[in-house]
Amino acid sequence: MPFPLAPGGDSMVSMSETMRAISQNTLGGPEVLTEVELPKPTPAQSQLLVRVHAAGLNPTDWKHRSSGLWLGQPPFVLGWDVSGVVEAVGVGVTLFKPGDEVFGMLPYPHGAGSFAEYVTGPARAFAAKPANLDHVQAAAVPLAALTAWQALVDTARLRSGQRVLIHAAAGGVGHFAVQIAKSLGAHVIGTASAGKHDLLRSLGADEVVDYRETDFAEAVRDVDVVLDPLAGETAMRSLRTLRKDGILVTILPVGQEALIAEAERVGVRAVPMLVEADHAGMTAIAELIEKGELRPVVAESFPLAEAAKAHARGETGRTAGKLVLVVR
Repeated sequence: MPFPLAPGGDSMVSMSETMRAISQNTLGGPEVLTEVELPKPTPAQSQLLVRVHAAGLNPTDWKHRSSGLWLGQPPFVLGWDVSGVVEAVGVGVTLFKPGDEVFGMLPYPHGAGSFAEYVTGPARAFAAKPANLDHVQAAAVPLAALTAWQALVDTARLRSGQRVLIHAAAGGVGHFAVQIAKSLGAHVIGTASAGKHDLLRSLGADEVVDYRETDFAEAVRDVDVVLDPLAGETAMRSLRTLRKDGILVTILPVGQEALIAEAERVGVRAVPMLVEADHAGMTAIAELIEKGELRPVVAESFPLAEAAKAHARGETGRTAGKLVLVVR
């Protein structure tokens, strides 16, 4: 399990205390997820112990559940998004104190474990929870919003007046990316099915493209930035929409050699990225939320015990916004 041991292998668990968590003993479909009792962790140096109120779900959760991906073989507890209250702090922590409301993304991928009543993580993976969000809303934010922020702000350096194409714009990453791009003053074009166009317009999209009816690679031209959470043929075709020296950021960072080579051939850039835990990024996102420039769309919430049902819902690929587990 990723959380009962402190870095270096020393046990940091009080064995007299337990917590509920969602774990799995084998790879497979949603049915492999079961509720278990595990030792309650204790924070190591520079860590927080957070009493989890809600935990967001992301597509990477079901990918790891079914394949192990970077976590390897179970047992393990999934979940990177967390919103809750600081229960205790480890040695050296100065940013937070017990009782503070925080939200954040646990280090990806090996810091997973938020599908539980308590979790430990680096203090600087968290930020103060915006007062205008409840814990369910806040838990929907971290991984997806950080991905959008790091793609558009840190990697693409998106600026006011530039044009950006955001694929799957009503999805978890996409709906945050639309709002972040608008906050930067960009002209935003989003792809989504027709039923999600009103949502995208309400979030600030300037143009919407129904990918089922329209070839975006023919309809969209002269963009400075493409944010692609889909990869494959969508990413390759997106290169045609970019201006010379434009940049495509893909959030699926492996197996992209052909995309990078083709981008170089046509005079643009393709950059794979992997989201990182980020106190500064979370703080900037919290500020946008508090100013009313960014809001999470929660499609549905489930009690912790119904994690399997939530996974099954997410795997349909038809969710607008985010799914959240309510822990307490």
